[in-house]
Amino acid sequence: MSGLGVDEAKAWGELGHETARLLETMPQPTIAAINGFALGGGCELALACDLRYASSTAKLGQPEINLGIIPGWGGTQRLARATTLGYAKELILTGRTVGADEALERGLVNGVTEPDELLPRVMELAVELAAKGPLALEAAKQAVNRALAGDHSDNLNREADRFGELFATEDAKEGLTAFAEKREPRFSGR
Repeated sequence: MSGLGVDEAKAWGELGHETARLLETMPQPTIAAINGFALGGGCELALACDLRYASSTAKLGQPEINLGIIPGWGGTQRLARATTLGYAKELILTGRTVGADEALERGLVNGVTEPDELLPRVMELAVELAAKGPLALEAAKQAVNRALAGDHSDNLNREADRFGELFATEDAKEGLTAFAEKREPRFSGR
């Protein structure tokens, strides 16, 4: 990367932004499984995921400041939203790398497991999410993604509208019926 000019660096940043945007906005929930180093762009891609799980040996951080640059794939924005503004500033301004336990304590990851348990845990969670109504998952993800952006009142109104609209879906009818019948729902995505 040391040979990149301004235009090439901007193009590289745009590629990272688009990749992260796709992770963040796709209808399905995304899960990052961090088993090793998630530094710089790797951390930024993990931050674009809805959920992040790390092995106990994982290391995370935004060390770009040590290279004379800043995070360029959304790290300055997503880290502050995932944790706190002060913690994001600390990690970005110092370039400090943190271990999995600190990342969990600060909200950077949702859970920590032993390295050999990470993928089975993430796959278990993926199966659990896949059993949910896909239309409700998409609506929930969109609503939560808006929680820290835009006008609070507008976001609440959008939430109420989407809540009502979901009652017209086959999935809502199936979910509510299954609950009343004390059985597992069989969602169709309609």
